[in-house]
Amino acid sequence: MYLLFLLTFVQEPAPILFEQPYSPRIANYRIEVQYDVAQKTLHGREWLLWHNPSEVPVETLQFHLYLNGFRNSQSTFMKESNGKHRGNVIDEKGFGFSEVNAMQVAYGEVTDAKFRTWNDTVFPEDLTDVWASHQYLAPDDGNTDDRTVVEVRLPQPLAPHQQLWVSIDFTSHMPEPPFARTGVKEEYIFAGQWFPKIAVWQDGAWNCHQFHLNSEFFADYGVYDVWITLPEDRVLGATGQVVSVTQPEAGLKTHHYHAEDVHDFAWTASPDFVEFTGQAGHVAIRALIQKDHVGQGARHIKAAEDAVNYFQQHYGDYPFPNLTVVDPRRGAGGSGGMEYPTLITAGTFYGLPEGLKMVELVIIHEFGHNYWYHLLASNEFEESWLDEGINTYTEMVICKAVYGSDANVINVAGIHISNAQLQQAQYARTPDFDPMLRKSWEYYSNDSYGVNSYARPGVILMTLQGLLGDETMEKVMQTYVSRFSFKHPTSEDFIAVASEVAGQDLHWYFDPILHGRGTLDYQVRKVECEAIEAPRGFDFTYDAQDPQTWPTDKDKKKEESDKDQVYRSTVQILRKGSFVLPLEIEVTFENGEVVQEQWDGQHGWLKLVYEKPEKIKQVVLDPQGKLLIDLDPVNNRFVYEKPNRLGRGVSWLARLQGLMALVGF
Repeated sequence: MYLLFLLTFVQEPAPILFEQPYSPRIANYRIEVQYDVAQKTLHGREWLLWHNPSEVPVETLQFHLYLNGFRNSQSTFMKESNGKHRGNVIDEKGFGFSEVNAMQVAYGEVTDAKFRTWNDTVFPEDLTDVWASHQYLAPDDGNTDDRTVVEVRLPQPLAPHQQLWVSIDFTSHMPEPPFARTGVKEEYIFAGQWFPKIAVWQDGAWNCHQFHLNSEFFADYGVYDVWITLPEDRVLGATGQVVSVTQPEAGLKTHHYHAEDVHDFAWTASPDFVEFTGQAGHVAIRALIQKDHVGQGARHIKAAEDAVNYFQQHYGDYPFPNLTVVDPRRGAGGSGGMEYPTLITAGTFYGLPEGLKMVELVIIHEFGHNYWYHLLASNEFEESWLDEGINTYTEMVICKAVYGSDANVINVAGIHISNAQLQQAQYARTPDFDPMLRKSWEYYSNDSYGVNSYARPGVILMTLQGLLGDETMEKVMQTYVSRFSFKHPTSEDFIAVASEVAGQDLHWYFDPILHGRGTLDYQVRKVECEAIEAPRGFDFTYDAQDPQTWPTDKDKKKEESDKDQVYRSTVQILRKGSFVLPLEIEVTFENGEVVQEQWDGQHGWLKLVYEKPEKIKQVVLDPQGKLLIDLDPVNNRFVYEKPNRLGRGVSWLARLQGLMALVGF
């Protein structure tokens, strides 16, 4: 009975956003859903028009049912998380699920290689049931209690480059509070991964992983038209653009949203949203702010404008006309800090000082995903660094460009910390348990996944920028965007682009990190300065054949006091870890003379010896701070005759660690 509302309201035709489609438009969705607020449940009907993009026939279909990760305590997600995620805990009342009530298919002829619009579509009436053949799969861990992947068998194989209609009736029960990106909290809902979603057919097989604690998503592009019916007092935000708002009956409104060349659709609603607007070039920005955070509305808009403008100017075009930024409700932090096409969530708290740029940091990061996750749809299950890591790198670049180099994240109570320092500290505090490239559920621990997906690739790419130069690195990123937008790039694709632009094969740089556990720590091990005695004795200052020249004690003291003093200074430098990078060394003497040295780092240690009338005052490794991959930057500096330098370094690290704990890093 819950489907009676479907197709009962006037459906205005959606506009065509892009006359020339950007993507192959393999998976196209038309969804009509009604939100039952009291039951925290979505009742929906979905039409999927799917194209077989390959040269081989397809005999089955596989779908993600992500909400089944919250179905019970025995799902793979719940076992891996122990029912805890992003500070939230699921109790008996908080479970969610995704239930398919019916699934039918019909075969059709391809009339357009790239699907254009659902307008005036004639839906097939002769449908064949396939749900009776369904079975739940657990391709990653064999967990028979996991229902996040389901497969159905087609009545007959779908030929290459042909299309298939799939009709699905479904029920989605939302977890409470929002858990792992999606759910409800009293009047607030954030609906992510809320509908049955077809997997990616790739290399003659389905790429369809279970929903894991640390995995995100992978999907094909298409056109979405979604009608959402819910109480009329709700302010709604969603992927794409609103086409119309109608009133099917008293107390309800239906919002029609349309999006093109996207690979997902999410939405949010609350009666307590306050709307703020802004503009960045052709991009209209909308922020939905909670009532208790209205004082930060302008701050959200400004951060989004800064992010959009920088990406547009430095990395490539953002072709979509809009961006919505969502401020999650208090108690609903599980939906914060998340990205979907043209829709991102942030997170803040009342009274957040300007010197703590956590809002700005999250918004810049989440908008960046609209490039590295949305425009370039890499496989987040298998190569998470391509999205999260590249995004962390560009977040560091933008924070430095927009907010300055020294205190671009924290500038409070005399504490100045940059994003680069935070990422470097995150990277350095976790041992090298894993190579950077692993499937998201195969890392040693949550910390290892986090470091290898976010901070480590961030500092790896920032270090590469130091080696290649700012202009070359920016060209790498621009080329990567232009060449692989609306495709599924891999790690090898990124390395190929970087190598091409740099004019050298960069596998020597990436392979030890992606496939090994290589680390790097350059250290000033020791600096010694000793006075050099002038040559003396027989054959130098005395004539062995003439005793009259032999000095007395008085003459010897006078001779030593008259000579010009010269010092032999020795610098010992170590390379700890197996990773090798060229190192710049700056040696400063007491008279101000600066000597620049270069070391290829190959041998593992280096000794530098100088004979000069001045002692060494200071030795600095990597003086320009190019090698963020260096695990311990504190031991890169030696100041002669200031033995308490270690104490200062320990104090600085302790202060940083305490502050990171305070702000939740």
